[in-house]
Amino acid sequence: MTRQGNRRSTIYKGADGHWHGRVTVGLTEEGRVDRRHVMSRSKSVVVEKVRALEKARDQGQLGKVSERWTVEDWLEHWLENIARPFVKQDTYEGYRAAVRKHLVPGLGRHRLDALKPEHLERLYVAMLKLPTRRGTLMSPGRVHQVHRTLRAALNEAVRRGYITRNPAELAKTPTVEDHEVEPYTVAEVQLLFAAAGQERNGTRWVVALALGLRQGEALGLKWEDVDWDRAILTIRRSRVRPRWAHGCGGSCAHKYGGHCPQRQALRPDADTTKSKAGKRFVPLPAAILDLLRAHAATQELERQTAGQLWLNQGWIFATELGEPINPRTDWDRWKKLLVAGGVRDGRLHDARHTAATVLLLLGVHERTIMSVLGWSTTAMVSRYAHVIAPIQTDLAARLDSLLWASQKDVPAPAPAAGRGLPQ
Repeated sequence: MTRQGNRRSTIYKGADGHWHGRVTVGLTEEGRVDRRHVMSRSKSVVVEKVRALEKARDQGQLGKVSERWTVEDWLEHWLENIARPFVKQDTYEGYRAAVRKHLVPGLGRHRLDALKPEHLERLYVAMLKLPTRRGTLMSPGRVHQVHRTLRAALNEAVRRGYITRNPAELAKTPTVEDHEVEPYTVAEVQLLFAAAGQERNGTRWVVALALGLRQGEALGLKWEDVDWDRAILTIRRSRVRPRWAHGCGGSCAHKYGGHCPQRQALRPDADTTKSKAGKRFVPLPAAILDLLRAHAATQELERQTAGQLWLNQGWIFATELGEPINPRTDWDRWKKLLVAGGVRDGRLHDARHTAATVLLLLGVHERTIMSVLGWSTTAMVSRYAHVIAPIQTDLAARLDSLLWASQKDVPAPAPAAGRGLPQ
């Protein structure tokens, strides 16, 4: 091949002694001719490179070169201009932590169009060797979260033509072991109910164990969400973790903004539910309605005691001054409840698994379970199918009769040897 006109590919030997090839692949975003260059001391190598460029051009596999992105430049652009305006605050903060703590330090200097799966795999292996604040090594689950963030960012780069293929789709990730779900037994639930009866805001734990609300959904409840006549609870918002800034201009002695006497909120108290399916109506058993009435009366006494200090925002589960409860404080109280009830340790989210298992035991249709728990797919229900596989009898008893049966002779919690609720 020799020099050609009309924007056709050219191969020639330059004054530097190297063979050069130039291939026109289209136009840049500015409307200029996008002409790629390859070179080698061997003419045959240049011929092969030119043919490869022409093939990629004809198959639409060439990315744009109008912007020479580094991985750091693209990730920061994606984070602030593409992700942040369109995702929830918690999602954005997860992305930000992954990008700035792991991805930029580990991959930021690479050119975006030169990033390879091997670069990602080396980063993931290195991350697994990093110590955490608890003294353990980083978990594969955390590495997967970072991987998913990178995959989302690079998918957008592919969609916009800056790269032709997403290396995160090819990279191997560490194996994540599924957490074995072990719902609390009926006896354990009743022990927790008894302990919750001695706690301020104890109804909050009954709601968690019986109705399966997510933590944010339970803490985001307001009295306006309760339909007393129809015995219906509307789930429409979720409490989010507060973020604070110093309001003192840095004059106080506190390190964190949340401890500043003049602290200023950086985000609202609540957001919409996790998904569209999360906004739902949940039927209330009579026992929970009675507990809510008693809780409302107790809160009214607290409001009168607090007087003008009471923050009248209508939260069902609130502090002594009517403020929304911090999710971290809520988690601590859950751990204390387990100790008070003499029940084995478990995650707060296990209360949600317990509620799902109870509904399965009651023979509730999976579509109904989805609507109660706010799931958008039946795959979530199938995760619990092994719990009821051996159970063939018809359990038509209602939620009231199962969880609020006579508690005079409540047996001690069974050893955690198996999973699921006993027959």
